[in-house]
Amino acid sequence: MKMKGAEVLLKCMIEQGVDTIFGYPGGTVIPIYDALYSTKEIKHILTAHEQGATHAADGYARSTGKVGVAIVTSGPGTTNTITGIATAYADSIPIVVFTGQVPLNLLGKNSFQEVNTRSITDSITKKNYIVDKPEDLPSIVREAFKVAASGRPGPVVVDIPKDMQTAEIDYEVQEKLSLEVNLQQKSYENDLDKVADMITSSERPVVYSGGGTIIAGAQEELMEFIQKIDSPITCSLMGIGAFPGDNEYYMGMVGMHGTPCSNRAVSNCDLLIAVGARFSDRVTSKVSSFAPKAKIIHIDIDPKEFGKIVDVDMPVTGDIKNVLQRLNKKLNKLNHATWMNQIKQWKQSERDPFKDRCELSPKFIMETLYNITKGDCIVTTEVGQHQMWAAQYFKYLKPRTFISSGGLGTMGYGLGASIGAFMGNSNKKVINVAGDGSFKMNSTELVTISRYRLPIVQLLFNNHALGMVHQWQDMFYDRRFSQTEFGPEVDFMKLGEAYGIKTFKIESNSEVEGCLKEALSLNEPVIIECVIDTKTKVHPMVPPGAAISEFIE
Repeated sequence: MKMKGAEVLLKCMIEQGVDTIFGYPGGTVIPIYDALYSTKEIKHILTAHEQGATHAADGYARSTGKVGVAIVTSGPGTTNTITGIATAYADSIPIVVFTGQVPLNLLGKNSFQEVNTRSITDSITKKNYIVDKPEDLPSIVREAFKVAASGRPGPVVVDIPKDMQTAEIDYEVQEKLSLEVNLQQKSYENDLDKVADMITSSERPVVYSGGGTIIAGAQEELMEFIQKIDSPITCSLMGIGAFPGDNEYYMGMVGMHGTPCSNRAVSNCDLLIAVGARFSDRVTSKVSSFAPKAKIIHIDIDPKEFGKIVDVDMPVTGDIKNVLQRLNKKLNKLNHATWMNQIKQWKQSERDPFKDRCELSPKFIMETLYNITKGDCIVTTEVGQHQMWAAQYFKYLKPRTFISSGGLGTMGYGLGASIGAFMGNSNKKVINVAGDGSFKMNSTELVTISRYRLPIVQLLFNNHALGMVHQWQDMFYDRRFSQTEFGPEVDFMKLGEAYGIKTFKIESNSEVEGCLKEALSLNEPVIIECVIDTKTKVHPMVPPGAAISEFIE
């Protein structure tokens, strides 16, 4: 069947199960948008900015487990996606970004709105393509989705010159191929016997779970594993939600802003079992003092992570779900009552950094939100102090309910991500936890929320500062607050009004419950401005260069 390239592109997306795309029109993608005009199978969400489109595609992917899709034009449209693509790359998120490009005969001639997309995106994608032959378009699109979702997921960019979109192409429908998981069973079967022996002989094991566990859909296997070996579990920021936050085995995050219990447990364990996690600098801090008493088992689908930061005693390459399934069969029920009692004591000894403080408390806000929702919602975040409070004080019970930029730490991420999360989960309450610094970066996406009347709650922690940098300046730079304190230059109440969004302001703990209940009951967009004292800090905190056991509580 003959049809134009733009139509073939959309047909191939439908083959891949795409139901929603995020984008912004421009000159070199007009043929695609013309084809979209009469395509009913795909819903298009018009964002305010191309960065917002990529963050929305990312939030859609993280919250659904499917591939997120964005479409942008060439030149500045493409370069505006770079932060969003890099964000997805840092956290192994499967998105496909289709970029328009000038016609082939104008490439390399400094044409209007021309950039070398492949060169620019090469270091922040799993793979990138340029379609330079019309007949290659269908196979490239199909391969792009497979590459994005298979193995260790990540972003893929497909650059499509305008003349490829208008060319006549032969198209035949193909069914979406199921992803082949390379189980590498033969290569790691013997390793699992050794892993089982190491676990059985351990007296003080700790499991450290990361985002790979969520990507693999291995939460049930992880639960069985923890219960079988009777071990406490900690997680990275990206691993939040892989294990229920209300479970007795769960200790919370580990690392720079990890719980005292997690940091003490990792520092005193005799076996650390890392499952689908990187050993990032925010987790390890001083590498030479990280898990100093432990042998380390590292299970991951990407062998490039082994030994990159921390030396490991037993690396196991494989799909997390399959590895845990096979490992669980090899293990008998273990008992670590003495160790678990120590964990319980450490938990009970943790101090509440907000105890006896009368001003509006971030901890109280997040705990109240949890009590109202019972954890049945999706929380997205921007990046900064509020992000840590959202990670520390809300109990995430299921995977894909905490959506945040981890590896790149992208301010301005959460608002776009909340749009994508809602479009992928319209039956869920979605709350974006933001700081005033991050929120102002991409607040233009409020127009997207207003246009589609998306009932997303923006929980805005306004401390009139660039909070995390301000905290570092206070603690480690002699209180020299260089360019991190804001005045009343933005009236968020009026900002919400400008977009036709209902806005509330709360200044005390007594107002929190009533305001949250009302906002969550409304089937419309809401902004809640929470006035937080500028001096409020995130604790615990591991000082730079210190071991994670040397936290400031």
